[in-house]
Amino acid sequence: MRFQYIASQPNGKIIEGDFEASGTAEVLEYLANQGLRPVSLKVIKGVEESSRGLFFGRTITTADKVFLTKYLSLMLKVGTDLFKAIDILIADLDKPAIKALLIEIRGALTKGKPFYSTFIKYPKYFSSVFINLIKAGETSGNLEKVFEELSISLGKEEDLRRKIKSALTYPMILLVTSFIILFLLVSFALPKIAGVFLTSGIKPPLFSKIVLSTGLFIGNYIWPFLIFLTALIAGGWYLFFKTLTGKKILRRFIDKIPVVKNVLKQLAFQRFASTLSSLLRAGLPILDALEITASAVGSEELKNSLMRISREGIAKGLTIGEAFRREAVFPRVIVNLMAISEKAGHIESILNTLAGFYEAEAETSVKTMVTFLEPILLLIMGLVIGTIALAIIIPIYQLTGQF
Repeated sequence: MRFQYIASQPNGKIIEGDFEASGTAEVLEYLANQGLRPVSLKVIKGVEESSRGLFFGRTITTADKVFLTKYLSLMLKVGTDLFKAIDILIADLDKPAIKALLIEIRGALTKGKPFYSTFIKYPKYFSSVFINLIKAGETSGNLEKVFEELSISLGKEEDLRRKIKSALTYPMILLVTSFIILFLLVSFALPKIAGVFLTSGIKPPLFSKIVLSTGLFIGNYIWPFLIFLTALIAGGWYLFFKTLTGKKILRRFIDKIPVVKNVLKQLAFQRFASTLSSLLRAGLPILDALEITASAVGSEELKNSLMRISREGIAKGLTIGEAFRREAVFPRVIVNLMAISEKAGHIESILNTLAGFYEAEAETSVKTMVTFLEPILLLIMGLVIGTIALAIIIPIYQLTGQF
């Protein structure tokens, strides 16, 4: 349990801090040993508890991490010590999750724990790359540069994510709107029309009868249908996004879609180049950097390849170029540049250039994918609505032909 205290020093100066203890008595004993007189004492929540149940961006977002790293980089650059910078942030920030995190960081630093130790406790928000970069910066005494690197790389990551979301917004709106129109048509309009035709004595074509009977069935059982549809969507979401088997099935399916597969591969190469470049610049050994990068690329195939490069290639005496050349997943351009940059001694800068190249390629591929998706979605919805319209029009002609 973590407590936040306000206490007065023997000279009358009021100070504020936090302390992890099993109960109030332990905190009071700690304050007494420090020669402090308690003024206020309250329990504070950890970052996970503070952020639980909060919505609409009130958890720790990438934008929050960009702000945090950029601010700390600037404060260290102008000569402010880490404790003072954290105190200023705690006083200025209102966001509960970030404030709780900073209070916990300050408490850990007060106890002599390393700066990165608090981030390890929250892997949901801070990746192994983030933690290891800070660890490397703290070990080398170069936290200022690491914070700057992190703010730049996180900013680029957020910018790329924003561009992809922006490009996919219109197709998603089109898809959702089409489903709503189709649902309203099938659930409300079609059952009323179906009731007229199926009781009029005319014999519509088989496909018209199927469409009209489906509309009538949905109209009669609208609420069970809605419950079933909701359960199906929720079950599908859980299966394909929360379970390992479901993720593998979804990934296998996605890999069969050429345009989408190409985008995901380029994003994986971008993350590989950007992450490995940052880790090497921070001073991590190549083997450690490759292992950490493998967990961050977001592609199982690329992850396994990087692990083999590290464990079965470089660790056994192969050069970087030779180890990369053995892996077919990497394009020839990456293999050649890794071999050349190893000899020239500037792998980090080449990787940084590669990251920029694949970022631009991914943006172009996303635009191509969107250009491909829009007419496909329009065509599918046009066929579905056209089939329903045709199923209605033919019986109308049959009905009017009786008069």
